[in-house]
Amino acid sequence: MATKLESDSLATAADDVFAVQQNTSQWQTKASDGEMIDRIDEALGLIAEANSVASGAIPADHFDVSVIVPVFNERDTLPKVIQRIEQVMPPATEIIVVDDGSTDGTSQWLESLPKRSGLTVLRRRANHGKGSAVRLAIRHSRGRIVAIQDADLEYDPADLLRVIWPILDGDADVVYGSRYLGGSHDPSLTHRMGNWMLTALSNQLTGLRLTDMETCHKAFDGDLIRGISLRECRFGFEPEITAKVATGQYQVLEVPTGYQSRGYSEGKKIGWKDAVSALGCMWRYRNG
Repeated sequence: MATKLESDSLATAADDVFAVQQNTSQWQTKASDGEMIDRIDEALGLIAEANSVASGAIPADHFDVSVIVPVFNERDTLPKVIQRIEQVMPPATEIIVVDDGSTDGTSQWLESLPKRSGLTVLRRRANHGKGSAVRLAIRHSRGRIVAIQDADLEYDPADLLRVIWPILDGDADVVYGSRYLGGSHDPSLTHRMGNWMLTALSNQLTGLRLTDMETCHKAFDGDLIRGISLRECRFGFEPEITAKVATGQYQVLEVPTGYQSRGYSEGKKIGWKDAVSALGCMWRYRNG
């Protein structure tokens, strides 16, 4: 990732400074000598900063990506999720973990972690729901891109790279990682049919053409998501943010993402009451 950002920065600077005439080998300058030097110096400075951040020589004072991890009673899987994010994400990534009133030892484990740059832990004494946890983390985020990753390992953080990439490349403002574009297997027919119904209804109300509105893997332009007022506290966050993004006329893309379903005996929390609530949220936010 650092290599791509470095090459893109230098390429952008070069494109701004030079232009090639069609059908000729002659290079022409579009900028004065002073402007040319300033732009090249700026690009080289960005490359040097990226290298320093990647090597740990200096702390990052800004981030390309903020990964939000809402967690409630996921002591066994949360350490693996954080480790995986650190392994696969770009160097200039911050992780924001919101402990939403866990009672299974998650809080104690988070307290034992050494403080370090790029990891923010926010704790609540009581459980308020995933949507509320995500809202809290968004207010603390600093990344150019804000992405969401669950703490239960149903979704691999490595697949989140595919979700954030179109925004880094400037091809989208919002990207959803669809479980159904990637051929992921959910053994529960009830879950598949419920998700299909909710997504189809959401599409009718928003005009989008999504295949997986309820996916966890979502990524947003950072300024965009920080500028949207959100209200839902539980899983109603998914239809709410989808409706508000749709009314904003932003560029929305879907890409495949992996999925390893787990059952309620393994800690799955979403249920039929949340599906009913989602229907109400779709109607409530149908106009954004």
